[in-house]
Amino acid sequence: MAHRILVVDDDKQIVRLVQSYLEKAGYTVLTAYDGDDAQRVIRRERPDLIVLDLMLPKRDGYEITKWLRADSTLAATPVLMLTARVEDGDKILGLELGADDYLTKPFNPREVVARVRAILRRATTAPSAPHVLQIRDLQLDVDQHTVTLDGRAVETTPTEFTLLRILMENPNRAFTRGELIEKALGYAYEGMERTLDTHIKNLRKKIEDDPSDPQYIETVFGVGYRLREDEAKK
Repeated sequence: MAHRILVVDDDKQIVRLVQSYLEKAGYTVLTAYDGDDAQRVIRRERPDLIVLDLMLPKRDGYEITKWLRADSTLAATPVLMLTARVEDGDKILGLELGADDYLTKPFNPREVVARVRAILRRATTAPSAPHVLQIRDLQLDVDQHTVTLDGRAVETTPTEFTLLRILMENPNRAFTRGELIEKALGYAYEGMERTLDTHIKNLRKKIEDDPSDPQYIETVFGVGYRLREDEAKK
């Protein structure tokens, strides 16, 4: 069964363009042209991924993403943001709210398809055993696509889940940013390191008692990141 992609943009020409390329790639495409309409379609259709413009009438893309991540039944839905804003702060805010990736306008529609494929692959592809990873109080179930910390459920986006899985599969290994981008995100482009850093920041907020003094995901200065198997000594 084809994945269903919701494309949300108030520019109908952009919607038609993206829809055309996604349908040629084998996806079923749903459309919406403002934030309220997008929410209705998301509730009714439960799409597999949302391509979401930031600047929308009624409710903007930030509001939609925040609402989506706050709803436990929808929180795992991947989001690819489209934005005409090129400032790093706008992009990082979108990622911090829970977007899996972003593209700036103008964009190549073929890249939209490539990003959609990569995000869906992260959301649906499970590696071989072990299927349950445990590092101290942190547990990740690959089959059920769940994360718990001391028995409490932790909601993650598909990108966050994949990053955490890779780190937990290789405890104490220091990954360069480039390695994590390639292994977790599936592609690289200029500026991707800032995107990776934002995803790591989001993960720390969710699994660390004190994100400024992380006990799980450590920064390895001059290299990248690693997940500690044992608790750091105070």
